[in-house]
Amino acid sequence: MLENLALKQNFNFKFGALFASNGRELLSSGIHEWISVPARGRQDRGQGLHAAVEAAFERARRAGQANPILIGAIPFDVREPSCLYVPAAYEWREQAAPAEAASEPSGVPDLLDQRSLPDEDGFKKAVEHAIVNFRHSDVRKAVLSVVRELRFAGSMDVGRLLASLRAQNSQGYLFRVPLPDEGELVGVSPELLIRKEGGRIVSNPLAGSAKRQRDPLADRVAAEQLERSQKDQYEHRLVIENIRSILAPLCAELDVPDAPSLMSTAAMWHLSTRIEGVLNDPAMTALQLACIIHPTPAVCGFPTESAHKLIRYVEPFERGLFTGLVGWCDGQGNGEWAITIRCGIARRDTLQLFAGAGIVEASNPASEWEEVQAKLGTMLSACGLAA
Repeated sequence: MLENLALKQNFNFKFGALFASNGRELLSSGIHEWISVPARGRQDRGQGLHAAVEAAFERARRAGQANPILIGAIPFDVREPSCLYVPAAYEWREQAAPAEAASEPSGVPDLLDQRSLPDEDGFKKAVEHAIVNFRHSDVRKAVLSVVRELRFAGSMDVGRLLASLRAQNSQGYLFRVPLPDEGELVGVSPELLIRKEGGRIVSNPLAGSAKRQRDPLADRVAAEQLERSQKDQYEHRLVIENIRSILAPLCAELDVPDAPSLMSTAAMWHLSTRIEGVLNDPAMTALQLACIIHPTPAVCGFPTESAHKLIRYVEPFERGLFTGLVGWCDGQGNGEWAITIRCGIARRDTLQLFAGAGIVEASNPASEWEEVQAKLGTMLSACGLAA
C-alpha cells in the first residue's frame, strides 16, 4: 500500500484513460487509487492482485462510487508490476465516429531516425534458434517480437495518433493508458482475450496471419492461402486447445467452433475463433478470468512455461506491457481485456512500436520477418509512415 500511495502522489496524471469497443467507449479522469501489484500467483479473489483490487473498490465505494471501475494494463510477464488504477471518475458513452479527416495523419513531427531491436539479421537468427530448439525440447511454438523505436523532431501528439488509429481501424479495441513515467500506452488491438457480462463470457483469440494486399484480387488470394495454410492452422489449434482446456472446467456451457474463420484489419488477415461460454460461478470476475488465461500461446507459445523461458533467452529486450493485457473490470465483475498488440509507447519525442510473430517448426525466418514488419504497419500508418 505504501508503494501504491507513493505512486499516486507522484503520478503526473495529464490525461485520462480510454478503452473503446463494440460501439461504446470508457473514459476516465483523475486517479482514486493506483494498483501496481503483479498479476502472478493464485487467482482467488482473496489473494494478490485480486485482493488489492477488491480492497480498492471498497474504498472507492466508501468515497461515493456506486460501481467503481478498474482500468489499465498488465504486463506480458506477470511477475512485473501491473499498471492499473481505479479512476476518480469515469463515464461510458457512445463511441465517437472517426472524423474523416483523421484518416490522414497530421501534426506528426518530422521523423529523425529509427532503429529495430533486433534488426533483420538478429530476428532471423532468433527464429532459426527457436526452430532448432523445437527439435530438442517440448516447445512447439514460441512468439518472437521486435521493437521499432522512432525519434521525432518534437513530441508526439497522442490525441491525434489515437484519432488516426480510430479512423483506420474502426472495429478494433482502441486504448490509451497513461503510464507512471509520463509515457502513454496507445494502440488498437484486434484480439479479445475475455469479455464477461453477468455469467456469460466471450473470448476471440487470433493466431495465424497474412499481410493485406492493396489489389482486391491479390488480397482475396492472400486470405484464401492463409485459410489453407497447414502451418497457420496448426499454430491456431495450439492456441484454441489451450484456451479450451482452461475455460472448460470453469463453464457449464462452452461453444468452441470446429474451425477458425477469417478476420481482417486494415493491415492483416487473421485466423480467428470466437469462443462463447456460461460460467459455473457467475461471481468470477473478468480480471480473474483474464489472469487465469494469460499468457496464451497466441502471445507466448506452447507449452507456456517452456516457451516463456525460450523467449527470455532469445529476445534482446524486455516486452513490458506489449503482449500483456489492456482493458477494464468493474465492481460487479464485468469487464473486457484485450491483448496488448498493435500498440506503441509514446514518451516525449520517441515512439516505441512492437510486433510479434508465432514461430513453429515449419516457420520460415524471412516470412516471419515480413510478418512482423506488416504488423508494425498499423501504428506506422497512423503516424503517416510507410510500413
